[in-house]
Amino acid sequence: MRSISLCMIVKDEEEVLAGCLDSVQNLVDEIIIVDTGSTDRTKEIAAQYTTRIFDFEWINDFSAARNYSFSKATGEYIMWLDADDVLLPKDQDAFRDLWSGLTDEVDVVSMYYHTSLDGEGRPLYLYRRNRIVKRSKNFRWHGAVHEYLEFGGNIVASEIAVTHRKSEKTHTISDRNMRIYESFVASGKELTPRDMFYYANELKDHGKFELAKSYYMELLQSEKGWVEDNIRACQYLADCCKAEGDIEGYRMHLFRSFRYDRPRPEFCCLIGDLLTEDRNYDAAAYWYEQALDYEGKELPGFSVPAYTTWYPYLQLTLCYSRIGLLDEAKSAHEKAVFYNPDHPSVRHNTSFFEKLSL
Repeated sequence: MRSISLCMIVKDEEEVLAGCLDSVQNLVDEIIIVDTGSTDRTKEIAAQYTTRIFDFEWINDFSAARNYSFSKATGEYIMWLDADDVLLPKDQDAFRDLWSGLTDEVDVVSMYYHTSLDGEGRPLYLYRRNRIVKRSKNFRWHGAVHEYLEFGGNIVASEIAVTHRKSEKTHTISDRNMRIYESFVASGKELTPRDMFYYANELKDHGKFELAKSYYMELLQSEKGWVEDNIRACQYLADCCKAEGDIEGYRMHLFRSFRYDRPRPEFCCLIGDLLTEDRNYDAAAYWYEQALDYEGKELPGFSVPAYTTWYPYLQLTLCYSRIGLLDEAKSAHEKAVFYNPDHPSVRHNTSFFEKLSL
């Protein structure tokens, strides 16, 4: 059977590294750990799983570190993870099934990335990432921050999910990214469209809304950004405006996203929410219905499953009932129950319909 190397870059990950490696150690043939300057027990923990531990001097460049880790692999295929990622048991089983049937013609395997889960273990936010690549293709990482892996050839879109488990160090990592971008700006380095997007995200997360908006707008006006970054930029521009109390700006940027693709479900729901607040229930229902056009379909780019499942049905329950369509309201509620029966608002509506039937 073909061999696979797991390649990771780490720094001060004693809190999460064992959990990650426990979840994959029996799935891979080799574990490569590249440490970029840990001062805690990270390397000691890594040594319990592998002898292939290397030091890499941190030069404010994630791609450089990842490419170095790939250079140490000897397997026919390379898989990459971060230290706060895990494969849950069901995904470990799915990995084994995939790997046992994988042919040599496959160049890339993508997996879902679940960045957060609800109390029932369902993903709140997900997207695809290319997790396994054929080593002989020499695919490279690009970008100092929020790096991306070039890829091509025969790509398999698997149903396997990698689950992100946030640690207490998340804020520190965000500060590090912010400092890197600030150093780029201070040195006069030209930011790529991707850099503009992610620097603006850092600024937004740090509450620097006006500066964030300027970089989002620069990205959009350049007309050189990836379509998914452009769509997210519209959403985050709207978020900045809302944080500043600018509801008209919020509304404008939600609609701006339609320039780049058909209306995505999250934008439909957010527009529906605005109309619901204005008690324009008929118009609001239209937008929630549009969100459900994606029900059961895989979205391109990033996805919030709530916006194609229980949430629009919950809101349609309200809208239909307010415009006198009780049968439609009950039908929408039953769909919301199917997806999320324990949500407080769904349970409230269950009680409402039970009383109505008495």
